[in-house]
Amino acid sequence: MERVGITPANLSILKTGKAKALRFSTLEAICKELGCQPGDILEYVPD
Repeated sequence: MERVGITPANLSILKTGKAKALRFSTLEAICKELGCQPGDILEYVPD
């Protein structure tokens, strides 16, 4: 969390799929840390 710059509460929101938005800088930091692409961790689910 420290290396990405995200709080535990916000990480929990992301993990549960309840996030309504995600900053590109956060997405970039997560992908950099995990060595992946955004499409590896994101999924589009229509309402």
